[in-house]
Amino acid sequence: MSLRLGYGTNGLTDLRLDDALELLAGLGYDGVGLTLDHMHLDPLAPDLAARTRQVARRLTSLGLGVTVETGARYLLDPRRKHGPSLLDPDPDARAARTALLVRAVDVAADLGAHAVHCFSGITPPGTTEDTAWQRLADAFAPVLDAAARAGIPLAVEPEPGHLLATLGDFHHLRSLLGDPEPLGLTLDIGHCQCLEASPPADCVKEAAPWLRHVQIEDMRRGVHEHLPFGDGEIDFPPVLEALDATGYTGLTVVELPRHSHAGPDLARDSIGFLRRAARATDGAAPC
Repeated sequence: MSLRLGYGTNGLTDLRLDDALELLAGLGYDGVGLTLDHMHLDPLAPDLAARTRQVARRLTSLGLGVTVETGARYLLDPRRKHGPSLLDPDPDARAARTALLVRAVDVAADLGAHAVHCFSGITPPGTTEDTAWQRLADAFAPVLDAAARAGIPLAVEPEPGHLLATLGDFHHLRSLLGDPEPLGLTLDIGHCQCLEASPPADCVKEAAPWLRHVQIEDMRRGVHEHLPFGDGEIDFPPVLEALDATGYTGLTVVELPRHSHAGPDLARDSIGFLRRAARATDGAAPC
């Protein structure tokens, strides 16, 4: 199969970034989903440019591709998980999140990343749906401009519990924004199992024209909990076969952000599982 497998650094937060990258390269991963955060590549640090150049050189030397992810929990606010969001009632707070995403696009360009991942956030109490969608569209406008200049797709992730929670919500955002060329989709396979009406393999087929980034893990129907492979309900060979059929060339990144305590072992087990699942597809060779 032509799939390029990666592992998210949000599942390796107990390792130094250099050690995490060396681990993944040694295990045979093709790339990394790099979450910009204080323990790895801090986008708010004064030495960001120099550190980014250093990471770019390290990625190149190890032969790793990269996607920039922006799901750090307490990067902007040490007291509010993922706060402030693009939907925050305070315009200055929304602007801080927008500025972070623009900076992420700049970092992605310097790293040679194939996409920047992001999500909408949860609708604040007392905010109407129409207001929330308008805030989101307005907040994304400068990010999309930056993405267009850099030639880096912005890959928005439908996230359970967020304003933009489903593939249908992604298409609503596309319509609101006038279907801009830099706007793409992050498809999380577990989220498809959790709440989409279609099976995950069918979600891949439906999402194919807009697919810019893929996250993968196991999950159960109706429960938003990222699980190691084999602990959930997903039948993975059809999912991998569907991904391969789309012609998607970006990374498919293992997303286990609550399992850093066992990160090295799970990184090893995950790539083994996915390789076996790839071999189980009809006529497929190992990826």
